[in-house]
Amino acid sequence: MEFHDCYATTFESARQRFRAAATEHGAQLYEYQHPMSGPNGETLAADVAVFGPADASRRLLVISGTHGLEGYCGSAAQLAWILEGGSQALPPDVAVVMVHAINPWGFAHGSRTTENNVDLNRNFVDHTQPHPANPDYGLLHDRLLEREWTMGAVARAQAAMDEYAAAKGSDALFDALARGQYTHPDGLNYGGTQREWSNLLLEQIYQEHLSTASKIGFIDWHTGVGEYGEPFFLCFNDEDGDLFARACQWWGESRVRGQRPHGKARPSYQGLLFHGVQRFAGDIPVCGAVVEFGTRGWHMRRILRLDLWLKFHATPGTEQADMLRADLMDAFSPVDQMWRDATVRHALQITREAVAGMADW
Repeated sequence: MEFHDCYATTFESARQRFRAAATEHGAQLYEYQHPMSGPNGETLAADVAVFGPADASRRLLVISGTHGLEGYCGSAAQLAWILEGGSQALPPDVAVVMVHAINPWGFAHGSRTTENNVDLNRNFVDHTQPHPANPDYGLLHDRLLEREWTMGAVARAQAAMDEYAAAKGSDALFDALARGQYTHPDGLNYGGTQREWSNLLLEQIYQEHLSTASKIGFIDWHTGVGEYGEPFFLCFNDEDGDLFARACQWWGESRVRGQRPHGKARPSYQGLLFHGVQRFAGDIPVCGAVVEFGTRGWHMRRILRLDLWLKFHATPGTEQADMLRADLMDAFSPVDQMWRDATVRHALQITREAVAGMADW
């Protein structure tokens, strides 16, 4: 299988290829339209393809596009398994539920966030309660995001982070930047003040396609963390529990346990999509991981800020904006045959391992 069989160049192309492949391979297909449109007026929607028996007690949930434009890789990962004929080799009593582009606005508009600048992967908190505090992010915010995007601005932001790291440590810096914050709507990893459309939709998808399962597997495809083109696992099951041990069985102890994103201590992530699925599932066990494919490592800190600058301050249609948008896209889905070949190959194996693990669970 070639990378161009799986990767698309636009959201619309990715969506149509997913739907066509799912239909050809016998999936039950469902469409959930977003209230907004794409950059060219196209329909935005999340699509769900269900492979296997409708009454399967074990169901593997595979999600792409949580972080918008990371959906190019996630979509390719899903399409690779479909095109390989994975649905024809499903074990008895196992179904696969694929959610294509859970954040279609971000996917289509080339942003990591939703239409409200919300990081969907920080939005699954209880919004009826006080939001998790992250006061240290507030200390950095104004120095990280300037109105003009220049080498000087990039250097000043780096200096602010270096000063913070010198005072409190690089692990504390990573935590402040990445855990999620709920006070700066124009800032990094903003978790929002209410449930996003995609958050509400995921609960609907759960109720319609997963609620009668007795066991749920989970893969959420992402990019940015890890070695270039290599998978990096972030399992959010209890590290001392049976479900974490099962994820280690599926994918390997060394890949799952003790992982340090960008070589740092794992932040105290708030409001993860995985937490949402766990809450929807109640007493039903959910086992799995966020799977990242590495791109630019720690340098993604600059790219996250670039996403916000392009959204809030760039002048559309200028050469600067066009070149920086190309930089943003390449950072999340490198235009590199070797990277794309590797991610397709790894994604196929990871999905196969999860399906096989579901059969033995």
